[in-house]
Amino acid sequence: DTMRYEYYRDNGIVFEAFKAGDTDIRRENSGRNWMIGYTYLPAVKEGRIQLAELKHENPTPMQGFIFNLRREMFRDRRVRQAIGLGYDFEWQNKNLSYGFYERTRSFFGNCELEAKGLPSPAELEILNPLRGKIPDEVFTEEFNPPKTDGSGNNREQARKAIALLKEAGWEIKDGKMTDKTGKKLAFEIILHDAAFERMALPVKQNLERFGIDMNIRTVDTSQYRRRTDSYDFDMIIDLWGQALSPGNEQREYWGSKAADIPGGKNTIGIKDPAIDQLIELIVAAPDRETLVTRTRCLDRVSKSFNVSAGF
Repeated sequence: DTMRYEYYRDNGIVFEAFKAGDTDIRRENSGRNWMIGYTYLPAVKEGRIQLAELKHENPTPMQGFIFNLRREMFRDRRVRQAIGLGYDFEWQNKNLSYGFYERTRSFFGNCELEAKGLPSPAELEILNPLRGKIPDEVFTEEFNPPKTDGSGNNREQARKAIALLKEAGWEIKDGKMTDKTGKKLAFEIILHDAAFERMALPVKQNLERFGIDMNIRTVDTSQYRRRTDSYDFDMIIDLWGQALSPGNEQREYWGSKAADIPGGKNTIGIKDPAIDQLIELIVAAPDRETLVTRTRCLDRVSKSFNVSAGF
């Protein structure tokens, strides 16, 4: 017998192959496709293609624009916050995805591991010893990503971003965000799928209003793999899938040692003693209740570092 594998270099071609009956099952991750891509297909009307939304309580993967903290320009959290304000989720969801998505606000969304509200007494027992090592708002504010009215008018976000960058030592000169040495704030995002350009282009346009230059480059899969394995990038779109029982894999995602391993999963390059400590507490959790509490603490602290502008 023969088993044959077919590889497609473009997600659009994969979709066309499914519509033509060349593949049997498709997991749709495009809100635009889900809302309008199947509507007029004869196979749908005839019942040969069945569409289903399967409800579950598994952690929702975090996907977003992630910063390479190995780059000097991204090491200041205020710079990351300012750039994150360039992602107008409400406008993009309405205009590009037909309102299909809900904003990702956790690395452990859609399950009991997600941190919500302010820290509980049990969480504070873990977090209080870390005061001064983690952002103060972990204790005083519920994390919520920036929100707009969806109109595409991001003047308020621009004001906040420019203020944050000014605090971090950047000033607008000749329309460009510039530091004291005259270096302009500019970076490149590399993509391996042209479909993501629709997500990145509005961010580029918004950042231009902040005086920030963002170059978008789509490369072939092999080049993308080489560059991400060697961490030769400023920004990429990445995704983390979590389990209902987190454990050793958290060291690979966020651990300081993993940041220096070529081809590793700590693509962000985060190295932080507080996060390392929380990871070890998760790994050593003696029961489910303790595991949930400790994971929520890691979720809070990870989000407060603003390492990703999540979808």
